[in-house]
Amino acid sequence: MAASETEFVMMNSSGARPGLTLAAVALVQFMVSLDLSVVNVGLPQIAAGLSFGAVGLTWVIHAYALTFGGLLLLGGKAADRYGRKRVLLLGLGLFGLASLVGGFAQEPGHLVAARAAQGIGAAALAPAALALLTATFPTGRARIRAFGVWSAANAAGGALGVLIGGLLTEYANWRWVMFVNVPMAACALALAWRGVAAGPPTARGGRPDVLGAVLVTAGMTLLVFGVVRTDQYAWTSPVTLTTLAVAAALLAAFVYVELTTAREPLIRLGLFANRSVAGANAYTLLVGAAMTSCFYFASLYLQQVLGTGPARTGIMFLPFALAVVAGSVLAVRLGYRLAPRILLVIGGVLTAAGLAWFGLISPDGAFTTDVLGPSIVTGAGFGLCLGPVVSLATAGVAPHESGTASGLLNSSRQIGASLGLAALGAAAHHRTGRAATPKTLNDGFALGLTLSAALLVAAVLVALAVLRRTGPPSRVERTDDRDLLPARD
Repeated sequence: MAASETEFVMMNSSGARPGLTLAAVALVQFMVSLDLSVVNVGLPQIAAGLSFGAVGLTWVIHAYALTFGGLLLLGGKAADRYGRKRVLLLGLGLFGLASLVGGFAQEPGHLVAARAAQGIGAAALAPAALALLTATFPTGRARIRAFGVWSAANAAGGALGVLIGGLLTEYANWRWVMFVNVPMAACALALAWRGVAAGPPTARGGRPDVLGAVLVTAGMTLLVFGVVRTDQYAWTSPVTLTTLAVAAALLAAFVYVELTTAREPLIRLGLFANRSVAGANAYTLLVGAAMTSCFYFASLYLQQVLGTGPARTGIMFLPFALAVVAGSVLAVRLGYRLAPRILLVIGGVLTAAGLAWFGLISPDGAFTTDVLGPSIVTGAGFGLCLGPVVSLATAGVAPHESGTASGLLNSSRQIGASLGLAALGAAAHHRTGRAATPKTLNDGFALGLTLSAALLVAAVLVALAVLRRTGPPSRVERTDDRDLLPARD
């Protein structure tokens, strides 16, 4: 019996409930994805309420994305060593508490610190949840459907976050974009407590490499900091060059530590020899960079150029959210006939076309002519990508490294999001210039959206060049879901 199948049998024989496990994992992913976008519409109100500066405000997003992405590898390793259920529950508790504290923030530093704490909690719970999903549904139709549910929750959280954030900001208060996570974390905690089996750890190596996690997080933070501050210091200025050089040194030190540490490294660098792992992570990094920037620019275009209020802006993102869910469902159906690599190419091309269409926005445009069509095309393409890329990122990975592989994929997404927003935001700000009129703002946002389309083209090239040609699931793998459930007496 294969290792993944053995683990699946052990989990179910020890009291796991696959349905509750899937519900808990889906809710966790929805919550984590929602938290990346729910603050976007409320940023102007957050800035006014806590007296944020223009540069400082971006750290409401970066503080979460960087701690999340930088510590995900440590979270995946901890899930493998200390038990996935234990790490999942601890992460949910920290995430919910940080959200509550952030909602009561009185100064900019308080909110940024709370967002960073949210990122730490998310870095623990996200890879543990995805590893549980992989182990609970190892093969066949059940796996395809489970990843379809996961990808739909992931997509819906990211897309509906803007809708929910707009409604809460206008009709309640910006603080509710933090408070909204508390009941979701509590529900996920209850589902995981009841439905997830407390199985033994899958890895019993040395202690995880905390130093490596600190180095990679500090390096990425400095890298983003240097890019964001190019609006004040030119790329060739001593300040920028020094900041980027220190960031590069920290990241190089991270690689050296991973190669030489006596502790359990955060990631075995040989894992990248697996072309599915390497290609899926490169693809995800580029898609994360493009889509986070898309949410940001589209939200600001609607509010600052077209003059739309927060609630209406959130509602205008609903077609995008529905298109993402539709694309995720379609990916499940096509997953029985097409290889994941083909789905990534199709989805990437569609998403790139939608983002390029977005790049044609005009200062005297309207929702129906400038936003609706691109939203549907971009959302459908994005939804097609989500499930297949997760399946590829964990394909051929040993069970004791599944948590690490899951953490690596999520890390690529979050680091890509922060780097992409920093770089494309700097380019858009430079195009806008000092005079922030609707026309100049439109020019900057249009450039950012066009560059996002270019990132998706690069992602498609990665899928074609790196990922191997594989076929769809075989007839043997297309078993009925009942074949993967424990037998009843």
